[in-house]
Amino acid sequence: MKKYNNLLYWITIGSMLLWFAYTKGWIFANFESIDAKKAISLLKTDTNITLLDVRTPTEYQSGHLQNAQLIPLQVLSQNMHRLSKDRDKKILVYCKSGNRSVAASRILKASGFTPINIKGGIMELEKTGITLIK
Repeated sequence: MKKYNNLLYWITIGSMLLWFAYTKGWIFANFESIDAKKAISLLKTDTNITLLDVRTPTEYQSGHLQNAQLIPLQVLSQNMHRLSKDRDKKILVYCKSGNRSVAASRILKASGFTPINIKGGIMELEKTGITLIK
C-alpha cells in the first residue's frame, strides 16, 4: 500500500507541474511569447500589429497601452468578430502578469489568428518605463 501511495503522490506532483507549465505557456504553446522590451520594439517598428488587452475593464481603466483594444479573457471567445479585420495582423496580447494572455493566445491561435504573448504582462511592460494611458 505504501508504494501505491508514493506513486500516487508523484503522479499528483507531476500533474501539477505539467498544469503549471501549460498555463504559463512553457509547454504545448503553438504561439510565440516575447519579453516586454521586444514587445515595445515591435510596437515601434511593425505597423502590422493589433494590441489586445485581455484584463478586466477596471484594470484597463487603471492604465493601458496606447491603442490597446480591450476584450477581457472571459468574453474573448464571444467577441472574436471584433478582431475579424485583424486576421492578417499579428496580435500582441497582454494582461497583468502573463497568465491570462497565454490563455487568450491559445484561443486566438485556435481561431486562426497570429497571437504573440507578452511574457510578464503589463507588470513587465511598466518596468521598461512605457507610458500608460489612463
